[in-house]
Amino acid sequence: MPMIGLPPDDGAVLIPRAPRRPGAPRRLLRSIGRIATGICVALPIALALGFIWFMSRVPADEILLDRDADGIVVLTGGPSRINDAIELLAAGRGRRLLISGANRTTNSIDILRLNPEFEHWVRCCVDFDRSVNTLGNAIETRHWAERRGFRSLIVVTSSYHMPRAMTEIAHQLPNVALIAFPVISERLRAEPWWANGVATKLLLTEYLKYIATHARLALSAGRSAYGKVD
Repeated sequence: MPMIGLPPDDGAVLIPRAPRRPGAPRRLLRSIGRIATGICVALPIALALGFIWFMSRVPADEILLDRDADGIVVLTGGPSRINDAIELLAAGRGRRLLISGANRTTNSIDILRLNPEFEHWVRCCVDFDRSVNTLGNAIETRHWAERRGFRSLIVVTSSYHMPRAMTEIAHQLPNVALIAFPVISERLRAEPWWANGVATKLLLTEYLKYIATHARLALSAGRSAYGKVD
């Protein structure tokens, strides 16, 4: 071990030199590196497990309703959704139907052109809103249900969209009973989603939107709680 002190002559006292210790910045960088590596390993695993859980929540088959509701809301995006919703209305499953997210030019005449056999129900009991996304659908559904005094709703949308739609509407209407009526798209009905690149991309995109929805709602709840504490 190196020694420091007076020159080595008679009566000299030698003092051992303390070993150098790594500086704090170096230790901090190593810690950050370990954390970053852990995140890079854990994040893909968490996303993959989350996607498996998400797919378990996506209905695989259409259902037979075992109860009626005050109203029916269909989130647009495909003609089969509207057809199914009007059939539910005609069967007496709800008193009124809201077509949420309809194109600005769409009206009851356009719906009748496609569904002439349901003229009576379309003319008497169908409402429209012009929202442009799922959050907008949920907000307009709340306004519609509150105006009508509805306490239960049948929600009609594509099966892969159902988890996010139910999350948004439940957040807007926590005291209203929601009944899911999923519509299985022809693309998913024809073959397994993992065998179709387009279907896989569609589901992965919807999964990421679902995560973003929950993150936004959690952040909003946290801000509200923080405000109450203050």
